[in-house]
Amino acid sequence: MLEAIAFYLLAGVAVLSAFAVVAARNPVHSVLFLILTFFNAAGLFVLLGAEFLAMLLIVVYVGAVAVLFLFVVMMLDVDFVELKQGFLKYMPLGGLVGAFLLGELILVTSAVRGSGLYTDSPAGLPDGVTNAERIGRVLYTDYLLLFQLAGLVLFVAMIGAIVLTLRRRDGVKRQDIHKQVGRTRKQGVESKDVLPGQGLG
Repeated sequence: MLEAIAFYLLAGVAVLSAFAVVAARNPVHSVLFLILTFFNAAGLFVLLGAEFLAMLLIVVYVGAVAVLFLFVVMMLDVDFVELKQGFLKYMPLGGLVGAFLLGELILVTSAVRGSGLYTDSPAGLPDGVTNAERIGRVLYTDYLLLFQLAGLVLFVAMIGAIVLTLRRRDGVKRQDIHKQVGRTRKQGVESKDVLPGQGLG
């Protein structure tokens, strides 16, 4: 009974926050609702007994991807009013794509239920072996090269996000470390002969 209440609560909040992601007018609010969706999805993974996937969702998606989205949205000067002007124009096409994806999800779910692969409870694990340990053994042995390549792709994406925010803009002061380190006392100190009662003026 308690698991059913937790499931409906987490699933309901996840659906509402996911809808708020696309309905919010402020892009910063959309990213915050996206983080809320990730947290509720992680709670659903915990209910399924997949604690490793829940931790992965929090650490990777909330701690990296969502924060990166928020960082890019706040740093880039994007005209969101202009982007939203064509919303009604592309709404029928978007609705058609959404209905197609929903139909695919229903078809796949019914096929999995009919094949007997679906179970109401997660499969039992051997004694002394956790989910995270089993995934770690497979990930760092059989798929080590693919794991390293995925890390390289994420590293390139991080560099690309940094490069996007390092644009040169007029009127913005930038730090010149070489100039700061090579500065002499003559360049950094200025002597003033202050007259009594007058100050620096």
